[in-house]
Amino acid sequence: MEKVKVINRSGNPLPAYETSQAVGLDVRADIREPWTIGPLERVMVPTGLYFQIPEGYEIQVRPRSGLAAKHGIAVINSPGTIDPDYRGELKVLLVNLSNEPFEMQPGERVAQLVFARYQRLEWEETVVLDETKRGGGGFGSTGVK
Repeated sequence: MEKVKVINRSGNPLPAYETSQAVGLDVRADIREPWTIGPLERVMVPTGLYFQIPEGYEIQVRPRSGLAAKHGIAVINSPGTIDPDYRGELKVLLVNLSNEPFEMQPGERVAQLVFARYQRLEWEETVVLDETKRGGGGFGSTGVK
């Protein structure tokens, strides 16, 4: 199993899988007092976490379904990507999509982190692409006929 070096400058525990088959690790807000996020307001939430991600992996920052369903809180650039060469603090960019202010508490679970393998590819310029059944059909093109 790969290991990820992490510096935790927050007062919170490290992100953890909440169940035995969970894919995402919950990450918490490193704030000292409650923050109110107004309707349609964006905030960059500090986590106090710094990572050294193994080459060939990225961390995807995704919203927590409970915050989205109950309060309209989303990760605005979802999924956010943390590259393996980034060494700064992980901050989570949240937006309140509801009509009500949301009060975020210190240590609140604000997002989930998912580790994903990636592979870098190279461009091969061409003037013709291979044909497929779908072709250039876009949005909704494979739906009910």
